[in-house]
Amino acid sequence: MNTAKNRKLTYGILGVLTAIGVVCWIYQLVAGLGVTGMNNANSWGTYIIMFMFFVGLSAGGLIVASSAHVFHIEKFKKVSKPAVIVSTVCICMAGMFILIDLGGFTNVWRILVGPNPTSPLLWDMCVITIYLIINILDLFWMHKGDEHKVDVLSRFALPVAILVHSVTAWIFGLQIAKAWYTAIMAPIFVASAMDSGLSLLLLSLLALEKMEKIKIGSSLMGFLAGLLATCIAVDAYFIGCEVLTMAYPGAHEAVALSHMLTGATAPFFWFEVIGGLVVPFCILVFAKNRQRKGLVIVASMLVIAGVLCKRIWLLLTSFITPNIEGAAGITLGNQGVIESAGSMWALSGAYMPTAIEIIIVIGVLSLGVLAFLVLSDIFITPSKND
Repeated sequence: MNTAKNRKLTYGILGVLTAIGVVCWIYQLVAGLGVTGMNNANSWGTYIIMFMFFVGLSAGGLIVASSAHVFHIEKFKKVSKPAVIVSTVCICMAGMFILIDLGGFTNVWRILVGPNPTSPLLWDMCVITIYLIINILDLFWMHKGDEHKVDVLSRFALPVAILVHSVTAWIFGLQIAKAWYTAIMAPIFVASAMDSGLSLLLLSLLALEKMEKIKIGSSLMGFLAGLLATCIAVDAYFIGCEVLTMAYPGAHEAVALSHMLTGATAPFFWFEVIGGLVVPFCILVFAKNRQRKGLVIVASMLVIAGVLCKRIWLLLTSFITPNIEGAAGITLGNQGVIESAGSMWALSGAYMPTAIEIIIVIGVLSLGVLAFLVLSDIFITPSKND
């Protein structure tokens, strides 16, 4: 009875937070994106950060579920259904943040009626749609027990899971005018998607085990934690390669690097390096630690927080130095910033999310957790997993 009451209370709280987020989103639709902290200097903000973050978080689930069938990893089949649920919820949340960032339904309609085939934004929209369809079909056929269809679909799901993160990375990596411009942006995104996605999957599986939905066992937990340690090492390698390239004498990204190492985005960069890479790797590199749930939870949470910090410094660092130089700079284009700064001009970019943005993000997060719980109740039953 207490469990049922706690579940209803949880659903109620998540529902209220979601409703508040929807109200704030409607207010943003009416008032315009000027109610956010975004401006001409920083045309992207929290919504795009969360979009990148959740696209990455969706990786671990689908890759684990697909690998179970493509590479015949039997131990993965036990958790493939919750893995696909995690992947589905995360990619839906990523899509929501894009729709919210577009600022209105008319902008969505313009993409549909006037698509630009050379735009990575259009590529991303297409591949995310395919990715979502694959997740839905995968979950449906798993629930029906149609192993043949799941096997066939998994051969398409695995490369699409890699592609969706690569295309998201190309939105940034193909912009010559910004410090994002790099050939290894896609590998960086895929690597961080793997470690953050696996971390979220581990936390979700342990939560479902606590709810007595599944039993993953210490062997599978240790295997996934070991795989996570490998992904952390790969992620750290790519970040090291990028920083070395930026720091090499004569590189054009020296200004951006200074912001990362000692400037405005330095706290996020160093937290990712130390808290999101070094510490969790040192925890999970030892086999005995991978058998301890508490340490696996701590390491997984640190990885997720580190990847979120990566999305923050990666996005905002390139906006600090505007492409337009000289007095009086560029117009801010945001009434809130004008009022606080006392001027409509700026020589450097500055961004701080407003309360409206934060509440909308909380609303989307609440909806995502609620969707995960509901889908878990529908598709996961203890009798079928024990």
